[in-house]
Amino acid sequence: MCVNCKRPFTQAPRAWFSRLSHYLLQLGFISAKSDTSLFFKNDTSGMVFLLIYVDDIILTGTTLDAIQSVAASLHSQFALKDLGDLSFFLGIQATRTNNGLLLSQKRYITNLLNRTKMTDDKPIATPVPTSLKLSQHDGDPLSDPTLYHSVVGALQYLTITHPEISFAVNKVCQFMQTPREPHWSAVKRILRYLKGTCSFGLFIQPSATLSIHAYSDLDWAGCPDDRRSTHGYCVYLGPNLISWSAKKQTTTSRSSTEAEYRAIAFVTTELCWIRSLLNELSLLPECSPILWCDNIGATYLTANPVFHARTKHIEVDVHFVREKVAKGELSIRFISTVDQLADIMTKSLVRPRFVTLRSKLVVHDPASLEGA
Repeated sequence: MCVNCKRPFTQAPRAWFSRLSHYLLQLGFISAKSDTSLFFKNDTSGMVFLLIYVDDIILTGTTLDAIQSVAASLHSQFALKDLGDLSFFLGIQATRTNNGLLLSQKRYITNLLNRTKMTDDKPIATPVPTSLKLSQHDGDPLSDPTLYHSVVGALQYLTITHPEISFAVNKVCQFMQTPREPHWSAVKRILRYLKGTCSFGLFIQPSATLSIHAYSDLDWAGCPDDRRSTHGYCVYLGPNLISWSAKKQTTTSRSSTEAEYRAIAFVTTELCWIRSLLNELSLLPECSPILWCDNIGATYLTANPVFHARTKHIEVDVHFVREKVAKGELSIRFISTVDQLADIMTKSLVRPRFVTLRSKLVVHDPASLEGA
């Protein structure tokens, strides 16, 4: 269920959160160390989870009685408005199907298209052309970059339900300081893609397994300005995509293996956080996470100490990842580039490949879920 607590207008968000969280602790809730906005409670009536964003709250649990009991307790202390089953939260629409929940942002995308006067533009099949090579020196600077900054910020929020645009959005984010005409053209292409997929969303479905598996990929030295690499990852809990990223690395790597290994270290950190959160919720998976990487040199490096003499400059990452592998907390395996799902996070792709990987990210059109 979705709940709104009406806080007195004189209370700042931090003071309000302090008051609300203190009351939740009195009710027997535990504040998650891995995510301070998440509270959970486990007793004889069932397990209840409560997620807070200022005065908007998502309340769920394993039994209806447990949920209603917490809602009644909150209502006795605060001006509470029960909004019923989760349907809209922070600009994200939640649509129930027979098999799960579709998270989308159609209204948010429509408002963005209206703001940029692109409602009549023709949709396009992919957010990035395969020939895209943006540089900070190409084209004329925008006379007023305000709209660019605003739209790119909005696109970042849209990656919550459209993970397939993460690479494209990361690319245009790199030119926020001095955006130019080609950069704005790239932004408009993303908007044209979103126009044709505004009803698409991230599908979440029940799963009998809590297995974690991740994919890590890299575009080595792809930036024409500084030759830094872009890495990306996708993390799945069972069949559900729960975490993803496309990011330009902060250092220049002398080999693809070095860059790929840094990418592995980056996603390993995320996997450690996910395991920590699940452990707090008493939902620890039955086996260690599996990380799939398509660079065989980086895969060998995680378990073979002979390689260390040639990788002293990345020694911290080497020891960090190898420690997790040695403890059995992570398993890193090789996968072919053809089967690498994180490919969509690191480079522009032709339409068939893009559409295939988008479906692997569990991003669907509601029409395809009818009857599912």
